[in-house]
Amino acid sequence: MSSEFGKALRVSIWGESHGPSIGVDVQGFPAGSRIDLDKLNAFMERRAPGRNSLTSKRKESDSPEFQSGLEGNTLTGEILSAVIYNSDQRSSDYESLADTPRPSHADYTARLKYGDSVDLRGGGHFSGRLTAPLCIAGGIAKQLLEDRGINVGAHLMSVGTAIDESFPLYPSKDLFDDLAAKELPVINEDAMITMKEEILSASETQDSVGGIVECCVTSFPGGYGDPMFDGLENLLAGVLFGIPGVKGVSFGSGFSAAYQRGSEHNDPFCIKDGRIATETNNSGGIQGGISNGMPILVQVAFKPTASIGLPQKTVSLSRMEETEISINGRHDACIAVRAVPVVEAAVSCVLLDVLLGG
Repeated sequence: MSSEFGKALRVSIWGESHGPSIGVDVQGFPAGSRIDLDKLNAFMERRAPGRNSLTSKRKESDSPEFQSGLEGNTLTGEILSAVIYNSDQRSSDYESLADTPRPSHADYTARLKYGDSVDLRGGGHFSGRLTAPLCIAGGIAKQLLEDRGINVGAHLMSVGTAIDESFPLYPSKDLFDDLAAKELPVINEDAMITMKEEILSASETQDSVGGIVECCVTSFPGGYGDPMFDGLENLLAGVLFGIPGVKGVSFGSGFSAAYQRGSEHNDPFCIKDGRIATETNNSGGIQGGISNGMPILVQVAFKPTASIGLPQKTVSLSRMEETEISINGRHDACIAVRAVPVVEAAVSCVLLDVLLGG
């Protein structure tokens, strides 16, 4: 299974949801850089299950144990290897599903690719559980970007029909920090109320709801990326689509650009504080695959959680006949909630990789 990305910063994620451990190996972190481990653990906690009443009841500390690459709190330049030990698996919840693939999961396609021996307890290697080691790499990358004056933050742009306001043209680090401290990371407090209602309503009816995470990067320098197939958008989208449950990625004004005139969508150039900038940011900080110095703005759409308690149609693989299942277990009614730091992690890894690669 290929679960690697990056060039100058090579990230490799391994493990299964219900295996003894999951982890990440990273090549390319610069030697001598210091890491705030308390800050990293706080970042990991934002993604961890059981954080509040709106997320999965599975309890995992998600505290990484570093095997190499970190001496005290300083990166050594060797391969950074980190492990998270699983402690609250309930594989019995999945025994009845061995013969009946769950709708809209990777159960069926994984068997087509890897055969019946593939470990799909809790989703196996296809599970959102594997975003925890991504957050180790991304949490460190995020700190290294901050050392360079570059800040990464994200919020829940929508949950179902509940919509938050978008980031301002130049969001501050204080705003990013404020969002990270919230139960639901939203800019408008009224949106938090309606989002909670959407999530609780879906949960009470044993259903689920989708959402959109908007991520912004400030002070990223212009001139990074390439045209066509190695563009900055391509690199970001490629990793973001690796997050389980992602169904769409857009930049700047995104799909709304298709409904605009050029006179509405174009970003007029201007001089701001002695440098070239644009008055609007419909391009999302990237033009022609290359950063232009404006904040990088990306939206990531997450589908509703596929594991729901309502009866669903499926098939018995052994009997080759149609049947019905109801999925038990501990699942998020809205995976977008815990995905906010995961999006930050993915974006941070890609952008640090680009910077290190020149």
